[in-house]
Amino acid sequence: MINGVRWATRNVDKPGTFAESPESFGMLFQWNLKKGWNATDEEREGWDSSTISGIEWREENDPCPEGWRVPNHRELFSLEETDSEWTTQNGVNGRLFGTAPYQIFLPAAGLLSHTVVTLYGVSGDVRFSDANERGRYWSSTGGISPDRWGAWAMLFNNRHVIVGNVNPRPDGYSVRCVALGREVLVEVEYHFEVLVEIEYEIFETK
Repeated sequence: MINGVRWATRNVDKPGTFAESPESFGMLFQWNLKKGWNATDEEREGWDSSTISGIEWREENDPCPEGWRVPNHRELFSLEETDSEWTTQNGVNGRLFGTAPYQIFLPAAGLLSHTVVTLYGVSGDVRFSDANERGRYWSSTGGISPDRWGAWAMLFNNRHVIVGNVNPRPDGYSVRCVALGREVLVEVEYHFEVLVEIEYEIFETK
């Protein structure tokens, strides 16, 4: 339990199941879709490159096991606000959130992304990148951009953690579930253009 939220100790693997260990990457998911993808998948049959619709991740598309759900953006903010450190567990890089004994490890599982990304959509080939360098974790909350192109997610590397709302919905990110029950109710407002600038500076340049 961290800031009143009970977090799963492992990422989602196949829909309805957790990964084998806290260090296991699990599968990657497009926003508001239940189908999971392995980083090593060569075939992308069924991959959706359109602007995936919806304001919230629909319950029928939730890949979390029974009794769990995709966290909303407020719950990601609550995790972002806790103490965290970049560390290595069993040879896997990631961030350790919380204060002992209430801590969870999120592996830097990378992402599946398109080679061409604009504010109006995505195109090109789908590639896997950033394993052991960066983590990206979906929330259930759609973004505030005018065309609903993005969605809220938490992004981190060895220096920073940020929750932003301009993440392309067709990209494949990790999912770390929270237990069903009381939701975190904290109002947070961020200016859209500022988030674009911060996320580009931290996570799109090396």
